[in-house]
Amino acid sequence: MGSLPQVVEDCMGVLQLLSDGTVFRQQIIDFPTQPVNDQSVLYKDCLFHKPHNLRLRLYKPVKTNRRMPVLFYFRGGGFCVGSRDWPGCHNCCQRLSSALGALVVAPDYRLAPEDRLPAAMDDGVAAMEWLQSQAGEWGDEWFDDVDFRRVFVLGDSSGGNIAHHVATRLGAGSPGLGPVRVRGYVLLAPFFGGVARTESEEGPREEMMSLEDLDRVLEAIFARGRRQRPSIGEPIWSWQQEA
Repeated sequence: MGSLPQVVEDCMGVLQLLSDGTVFRQQIIDFPTQPVNDQSVLYKDCLFHKPHNLRLRLYKPVKTNRRMPVLFYFRGGGFCVGSRDWPGCHNCCQRLSSALGALVVAPDYRLAPEDRLPAAMDDGVAAMEWLQSQAGEWGDEWFDDVDFRRVFVLGDSSGGNIAHHVATRLGAGSPGLGPVRVRGYVLLAPFFGGVARTESEEGPREEMMSLEDLDRVLEAIFARGRRQRPSIGEPIWSWQQEA
């Protein structure tokens, strides 16, 4: 019998990469906050990309006296963990919808390392195209009071990176998404990394995540040694996700 698989990368216990190529994600997490159901906001889940079984969550105020703008929210998670229904994401989207009187769209995206970047960016664009499909005759009734000409994209941490790439792909004014028009992008502490240290990485140590933690996330994303990046087309291990 061969030896048991060994942990080769451990991202704070939430994500572990094993020597046989499997990926373990912690399913039971003791979150410091619990999901809150704001009675002033309705929400529901929708399938937006059938081939990859990707879903998003819609939030809208119970009462509004005007046509609502649309706010996309791409959550963080280092590209490799997280979900639209994590308490922090869910509570944030409810507050945004309630305070701004907006329809909030919070899409999931494929996770690394099983799905290498730029899969997450591709899924971000697919979510925007799904919104475009809702502007037609057969769109979801939740969009009846929506102003498709006022769409804003918000990204937090790795979600900020996704928002950046969505912006570069769609271009100014998102001409290919008509009648949807993106009016602006907001990047909240966007997560960028490269082979070499960036100036921002040399700043003060963060309270929640050290520079070493960020390195481990980058290693998990690209399944390589410290801060090494695979070249385009270079194969990686055959990843399998554990339940």
